[in-house]
Amino acid sequence: MHDDRSLVEARLKRVLDERIRPAVYPESVPLDVVVWHAPGEPVPVAEGLAATPEPIAVGARWGAPWGTSWFRVTGTVPEAWAGKTVEALLDLGFDENMPGFQCEGLVYRSDGTPVKGLNPRNQWVRVGAPVEGGEEVRLHIEAASNPVILDYHPFVPTPLGDKETAGSEPQYTLTRMDLAVFDEDVWQLVLDLEVLGELMAELPVDAQRRWDVLRAVERCLDAVDLQDVNGTAARARAELTDVLAAPAVPSAHRISAVGHAHIDSAWLWPLRETVRKVARTTSNMTALLEDEPEFVFAMSQAQQWAWVKEHRPEVWARVKKAVAEGRFVPAGGMWVESDTNMPGSEAMARQFVHGKRFFLDEFGIENDEAWLPDTFGFAAGLPQIIKAAGSKYLLTQKISWSQTNRFPHHTFRWEGIDGTRIFTHFPPVDTYNCSMKGSELAHAERNFKDKGVARHSLAPTGWGDGGGGTTREMVAKAARLKSLEGSPTVVWEPPHTFFTKAEAEYPEPPVWVGELYLELHRATLTSQAKTKQGNRRSEHLLREAELWAATAAVRTGFPYPYEELDRIWKTVLLHQFHDILPGSSIAWVHREARATYARLATELNGIIDAAQRALAGEGEVPLVFNAAPHTRSGVPSGGAGTPATEGHTTREDRTGGGHVLSNGHLRVEIDERGLVVSVYDVDADREALPPGQPAGLLQLHPDFPNMWDAWDVDRFYRNTVTDLTDADAVTAGEDGQSVRITRSFGSSKVTQVLSLAPGERRLLIDTEVDWHETEKFLKLAFPLDVHAERYASETQFGHFHRPTHTNTSWEAAKFEACNHRFLHLEEPGWGAAVVNDSTYGHDVTRTVRADGGTTTTVRVSLLRAPRFPDPETDQGVHRFRHALVPGAGIGDAVREGWRINLPERRLTGAGEVAPLVTADRDAVVITAVKLADDGSGDVVVRFHEAHGGRTRATLTAGFPLAEVTVTDLLERPLPDALAPAVDGEHIAVRLRPFELVTLRLRRA
Repeated sequence: MHDDRSLVEARLKRVLDERIRPAVYPESVPLDVVVWHAPGEPVPVAEGLAATPEPIAVGARWGAPWGTSWFRVTGTVPEAWAGKTVEALLDLGFDENMPGFQCEGLVYRSDGTPVKGLNPRNQWVRVGAPVEGGEEVRLHIEAASNPVILDYHPFVPTPLGDKETAGSEPQYTLTRMDLAVFDEDVWQLVLDLEVLGELMAELPVDAQRRWDVLRAVERCLDAVDLQDVNGTAARARAELTDVLAAPAVPSAHRISAVGHAHIDSAWLWPLRETVRKVARTTSNMTALLEDEPEFVFAMSQAQQWAWVKEHRPEVWARVKKAVAEGRFVPAGGMWVESDTNMPGSEAMARQFVHGKRFFLDEFGIENDEAWLPDTFGFAAGLPQIIKAAGSKYLLTQKISWSQTNRFPHHTFRWEGIDGTRIFTHFPPVDTYNCSMKGSELAHAERNFKDKGVARHSLAPTGWGDGGGGTTREMVAKAARLKSLEGSPTVVWEPPHTFFTKAEAEYPEPPVWVGELYLELHRATLTSQAKTKQGNRRSEHLLREAELWAATAAVRTGFPYPYEELDRIWKTVLLHQFHDILPGSSIAWVHREARATYARLATELNGIIDAAQRALAGEGEVPLVFNAAPHTRSGVPSGGAGTPATEGHTTREDRTGGGHVLSNGHLRVEIDERGLVVSVYDVDADREALPPGQPAGLLQLHPDFPNMWDAWDVDRFYRNTVTDLTDADAVTAGEDGQSVRITRSFGSSKVTQVLSLAPGERRLLIDTEVDWHETEKFLKLAFPLDVHAERYASETQFGHFHRPTHTNTSWEAAKFEACNHRFLHLEEPGWGAAVVNDSTYGHDVTRTVRADGGTTTTVRVSLLRAPRFPDPETDQGVHRFRHALVPGAGIGDAVREGWRINLPERRLTGAGEVAPLVTADRDAVVITAVKLADDGSGDVVVRFHEAHGGRTRATLTAGFPLAEVTVTDLLERPLPDALAPAVDGEHIAVRLRPFELVTLRLRRA
C-alpha cells in the first residue's frame, strides 16, 4: 500500500510537470517586439508610448538596474485559431521566485489604458475568448528592471541597492513574447490535480479519504493520453468529479480568504518604485474581480491608495467602481503599515487619523480593523490608540516568526497599558502570502490554538512584499476548497465579516496583557540611526509647529498652515513604514530619507520661527519659548517668558586625575580615562553608581547575526565585548561645567561632552561618533546601584514595565527592547532615569555584586554596521544626546524625556506669551495643541495621564470658551463620553492611569 501511494504521487508530479502543464498552451506564434529604454527615471505613460523604439529579439539582454524599458509587442491572431481562447504570454526574463523581487511590468493598450501587471506568476494577457481569427494585437509594456537584491543564503553585500552605485549592466534576458491558445480544460485539470494531490499529502496515512483521492487521481492519470492531453483532458477530469464533490465535514475548520497583496511601501526598492508596484497590483486585482464574482480583495495603507489616485487615474476609476461594489476593500485604516514600536504618541495617533480620514473622504467607509500583517512587534500603548480612532480589531501574522516562544493564542483580546482591550487575530496559516496550497490550509487547521472554543481563522491570500496579489489559480483552488472533504472550508470575505463572525463565536477569548514582543528583528531598533533620528526630530518639530502656529493663530491671526502640516505629517508617517523607520531597506531608501528629513526640518523650523516671531512682537526682552509639556526655567508649558536665574556649577580637579563637576544637587566625578566613576545625589545623600563600575562607558561588540543582517541581533553578541576606556584626551570645557573626552577605536573616533548645568539634576552626555566599523554594535552603558525587579519604558501615551530578570524564556528573549524618551528604574524611595533624544534600542540587566548589592545596568544602543541590504549602513558622523537623572521618580523621567527632545528656543520680543492651553498637574501631559483639521478654528488638545495613576486636573484655556467636546482621534464627538465640567476658561478632568483624551474647544 505504501508503495502504491509513493508511485501515484511520483507519477502525478511527473505527468503534471512534463505533460499536462505544458499542454495548457498547446499552440503559439511569436510576437514582434521593439523596445525603448528610458534614459533616467520613469517617464509618464504618454511619453513612453510615444517614444521611438528599436527592434529587440527574444534572447537579448535588457534592463540596467532600476531602469525602465518600454516594450511594444505586435502580432496577428492566426485565422486557424477562430473560436479558441487566446492569450499573450509575456516573459520578461522571470525566474521562479516570488513576484516583486525582480523585473516587473505593466501592460497598456495604445490609448494608455492599463490592462494588467506582469510578474513571474502572472505572465498572461487575455486577447480574446473566443477569438474570431485575424485580430491585430498591439500591447505596450512598461517594464521595470529592478535588480534582484535578496538572496537568502548568504546575504551578500551588493551595490545594487542604490541607483548611484548599481552600474549599468543589463539584468535580464527577454524570454518569451508569444500569442498562444489557452486550453481551459487542461488548465482546470491542472488545478483539480493540484488540489487533490496537495490534499492527499496532508491526510492521515490510514484515512479512507486519502485512499479515495489516491484511486481517483490514479484513474484520472490513466484517462490522460500523454500524446493527446488536450483531447483527453475533459475525460480525465470526469474521473475526479466524485472526490471533488465530497463535502467538508460539519466540524471542519473555517477559513475566511481575503485577497491580499502585502506591498512594502519601500524595502528592496525605493518609494518611487512602490508607486508603480501598487499600480501593477491594483490593475491585476480589479481585472480579477471582474472575472471572478466571489473574489474579494482587501488593500491597506491609505498612502498607496493615494498614489493610485495621483499617478494612475485610469486604474483609480476601476478601483473606485470595485470599492462601490464592496469587493475591493479598504483595510487597516492607517496611512501605512507602520512600525508600532518606535513612532511617538502623536505619530501613532496620526497614522489612524490620516488613514481613516482618507477612506472616509474618498469612499465614505470606516475601517474597524488595524491591519498590520508584517510589523515587527506591537507596543503596549497601541490598543487604546486603535480604540480612540474608532476601531476595534487587530490583525497581524508576524508574531509567528518569534524564535523562542510560541504565542499561546491565535484569537484573543489584547490589553494595553490603560486597560483597553482589542479583539486580535493571528492567522494560523502563518503567512500573509497564502496561495491556497493544501499544506498551508492543513497547517492552519492543525496549528490553530483555539480549538474547542473557536474554529474560524483568516488567510491573507496572494503574493506580497513586492506586490502581485491574488492569481486566478488561487481563486480557482479556493472554489474547489469551498467545501471539500478532508480540508478546511474556504470562503472569500472582507476582513470586517471575518472579525464579526470570529467575535460572535468566541465572545470571551483569553486576554494577553502588555506588549506583543517579536522575538526576532531586534536590531531594527538601532539600524540606520539617521533615519531614526530624523523621525524623532520630525515628530517633535511637528509638535512645535502645531503648538506655536495654533497659539499665534488665536492670539494674532497668524495664518495656520493647514495644507503644509497635512503634507508634512503624511511624509513623516510614510517614513514610519515598517521597513523604513526600522532601517531594513536598501541604501537608496535611507539616502532619500535623510534628505527628506532635512528638508522637512527646514520647512518646520520656518513655520515655528514665523509663528514665534508673530507671538513675540517687537522688542528687546529676552524670551524663552517652552514647547515641552511641563514648566521649566520658570517658563510655563506652551508659553514664552524670561527664564529664571539658576544656580551655578563648579569644576575642580579630581584627586588621582580627572575632574569633578558639582552644582549643589549632583556631584559628578570623571576620572582620567574620561569615565564617570561617581554620581552623588546630594539631595538624597546617595551614590548612584555601584563601586568600581563607571557610567558613560562605550562598549563595542562583534555583530554578525545568523541571518537578516540589518534586522537581527542575536544573543551571542554579548559573549565578546570591548570596553572603550582608552582616551586620546580628557579636557575641561571652557564653560566651567563640562568635560570633553575624545577616543579612537578601530577606524572610528568618538567625542563625548559631559556637562552638568546649574540647577540641573541630570548629567548630560553629548556623543559624536565618526563611525567606520563593519559588523559591530556600539552601546552606551549606565550601571546603577539600584535593586529593581522591573523597569519602566516609555511607549505611546504612557509607559509599561519589563522585568530586569530572566526567570522564564519569555523574559530572556527580550534581551533587546524598545523605549521612547526614557527608561526608569527605582527601589522604594529612590530611582534613576536615562533619557535620550533619538535612540530606541536598549538592554537592561542585573547582577549581584560581591558586597551583596545589586547592579542594574541600562545600556542604550547607539550604532550598528550591518552590510545587507545597505553595505554602508551608518557609516559617517552621528550625534546623540543622553542624560542620566539620579533621584528621579517616574514624573521626573517623563519631564526630562520631553525636555531633552524639545530644547528651548530663544529670541527677543515685547514680553511674555501666555500659553494657549495648560494643565495644572505634571501627571497630565499635553501631547498636541492644534487647530481642528476641518478649518473651523476650534482648538484641539490631546493629553493623557503619564505617571500610571489616577488623577484630577484642571485644564485652562487662554481664550474664552463657548463649548468643550470630547472627541475621538479624528476630532469627531464621542456620544457616550462624559462631558467635563467647565467653569469659565477652566476644564475639570478626571483620568484613569494612562487614559488618553482629546478635547475640542470652541472659542466664544
